[in-house]
Amino acid sequence: MTSTATPTAPHVDALDWTKGDGLLPAVVQDAATLRVLMLGYMDRAAYAETLRRGHVTFFSRSKNRLWTKGEQSGHTLQLVSMEADCDADTILVLAHPRGPTCHLQRPSCFPTAPAGVLAELDALIASREHERPEGSYTTRLFEGGIRRIAQKVGEEGVETALAGVVQGDAELLGESADLLYHLIVLLRARGLSLADVEAVLRARGG
Repeated sequence: MTSTATPTAPHVDALDWTKGDGLLPAVVQDAATLRVLMLGYMDRAAYAETLRRGHVTFFSRSKNRLWTKGEQSGHTLQLVSMEADCDADTILVLAHPRGPTCHLQRPSCFPTAPAGVLAELDALIASREHERPEGSYTTRLFEGGIRRIAQKVGEEGVETALAGVVQGDAELLGESADLLYHLIVLLRARGLSLADVEAVLRARGG
């Protein structure tokens, strides 16, 4: 579920632009999976343009101008938030990628950058709900309706509980994986996402 809230970010004057000839490194992270996507550099103008347009913009040292990611490919980075580090001289950017970030058509410019498995599964299930590919088990679940999906969650919950009591670790882990998958399908069928559950847990932890 893509956020439409106004991005949060420090005021431009709160950042230390005196270092690096006015350029600050900007680490971009996928807001959904937390995978590190790329590293770029921002000057004041790029920072302001990112906030104004909502698309992550850098200062290209090779082009010697502002450069919005995806301006040619269309694979933009939709801004969620920006945060400064403790020295106010590095920027952490959370964004939703629209297509592969790397010019080699990979999700990240770092080939083995890790990502949250559940978040990736949530994104895959969301795409299945939208595209409804033929032959997909997830498609069949969505087309079966809320009641059928809820029934599967109940069945998997019982099987997980039984595995926890009378079966081995491998069986418990397998049933747990099945339960989480079906639960995410149920959330998506209700117009919700794993991120919404995480927000509730975060609020409870606070």
